[in-house]
Amino acid sequence: MRYEGMVYRPPSEARSLIVQVTIGCAHNACTFCTMYKDKKFRIRKKEEVLEDFQMAYDNYGDNIRRIFLADGDALIVKTPDLLDILNFIKEKFPSAERVTSYGTPGDILRKSEDELKSLAQAGLGMVYMGAESGDAVTLKDINKGVSREEIIEAGRKLRRSGIQSSITLISGLGGRARRKEHAVESAKLISDIRPDYVGFLTLMLDESTEIYRKIAAGEMELLTPDEVVEEMRLFLTNVDSPGTVFRANHASNYVVLKGNLNEDIDGMLKKLDEVEEAGKYRPERVRSL
Repeated sequence: MRYEGMVYRPPSEARSLIVQVTIGCAHNACTFCTMYKDKKFRIRKKEEVLEDFQMAYDNYGDNIRRIFLADGDALIVKTPDLLDILNFIKEKFPSAERVTSYGTPGDILRKSEDELKSLAQAGLGMVYMGAESGDAVTLKDINKGVSREEIIEAGRKLRRSGIQSSITLISGLGGRARRKEHAVESAKLISDIRPDYVGFLTLMLDESTEIYRKIAAGEMELLTPDEVVEEMRLFLTNVDSPGTVFRANHASNYVVLKGNLNEDIDGMLKKLDEVEEAGKYRPERVRSL
């Protein structure tokens, strides 16, 4: 396989065949993110992408179960080209269980519902969308490039089109000053979208990011583990999204939580109380502070 630079994928795609449809991220301006800073964005030629899938078939045959279309925003690719790629996948890997990709809210909104429905029918089963926060001020501060209303509409548009959604949020992204707003407005955002999945990461700092500079300059305060738990408690007590699968089990999280909204909220709140009372945060995460 041919890969350019560091390849990123969601944790649930660890065993997937990963093929880069784009190189990097078209936006690539969020203040907390370094994932694609070493790449100049471009859309790969469709012929190159199909060659990669042919190489995978030559090596593995129809023994691939999951496929992830990288890099940061595969949905920016023109719909006819995506359809050709998805149809080629269906031809070569009829036993594949699913095809997924990242998709920015802007990419989703730029496609019509008919386009998204055609992608769903061709085999695009789920899109991972980074919302990061539901707080309008935080979204502006991190230079997300879209509003909370646009994020909500993008999530709803995926649902109407028959494509599952997995929404990512980041604990601590609003800093100490906006931890309440970040938690409560993120809960409202998820309640408005009602995605299939929601995953929480916790803010981790890289010295090359703009958000690190703000914290180092005293313009923003990083949350303590107790404050991250407080923020998560606020989220869980305000969210209303029955049937959404909830995960906060990323390597960045201080407390591992998993369950289904809304039925497992009480159990997850109880675990937060127990961990906070005992001070037993994940030792490998605390050591990284």
